Amino acid sequence: MYSTDLNKLYCQLAKTCHIQMVVETLPPPGSMLRATAVYKKSEHVAEVVRRCPHHERTPENNDGQPPPSHLIRVEGNLHAVYQQDPNTGRQSVVVPYEQPQLGCEYTTTLYNYMCNSSCMGGMNRRPILTIVTLETQEGVVLGRRCFEVRVCACPGRDRKTEETNFRKIQEAKPSVKITATPKRSLKETPQAAAHLEGSKKAKSGSSTEEEIFHLQVRGRERYEMLKKINDGLELNDLVPPSDAEKYRQRRSSKGGNKRERDGHTMEPKRGKKPLVKGEKSDSD
Repeated sequence: MYSTDLNKLYCQLAKTCHIQMVVETLPPPGSMLRATAVYKKSEHVAEVVRRCPHHERTPENNDGQPPPSHLIRVEGNLHAVYQQDPNTGRQSVVVPYEQPQLGCEYTTTLYNYMCNSSCMGGMNRRPILTIVTLETQEGVVLGRRCFEVRVCACPGRDRKTEETNFRKIQEAKPSVKITATPKRSLKETPQAAAHLEGSKKAKSGSSTEEEIFHLQVRGRERYEMLKKINDGLELNDLVPPSDAEKYRQRRSSKGGNKRERDGHTMEPKRGKKPLVKGEKSDSD
């Protein structure tokens, strides 16, 4: 079973997998198809993908030409050649490229995977990729495709589970990413800050007064608070500078009168001392 969402093949051990090869233009005569298994994660990519010791030594599925250690085998092709790179040790299987049959657009190659993904001593639950390359006789690569492979007992169940988890992760991701300007470091010196402000002002034609920014706010209370601040700034932009100065002077004058009202009792005129409760006046 193949998952288009995950670009992943799910299959059982030693079961036939039909891989269809499609090319835009016919390759030169003598071209070959090479299939190689590699580990997907970077920490394992340098290791060679091999069968586990148990499947490598058991007589089952080990009769015939293919070497016991090779994970990928080709079925129904007597021209398959199993190779091992002398430098990296990677194992691959090579078959001659055959042109599609009349009325067909693709060439089918039958692959078998001879070890489970969960086998200890082998893949050991590490994800693998199958790399299929179209090469000339001289080894020049003409085309390349890869897909992930999981060899398991229940391909349908595992495919459904992983696709469900994949969709949940995709739905949890935000649809729109907001890029915010990084905050200035608290350790930034005033000279550096002044230099930064000066450089911003020196740029010609880069005014951001008319730009509109969107901010995501968590919580209704914060939203209302920031909305009031923004409304105040918008209103301040509409008031002329002269009117704004008059408003500030009026507020300052009102503030002074309020302080007089809220302060101590005003001193009486002509130097008379104010009466305090319980005291008698001089005339008494």
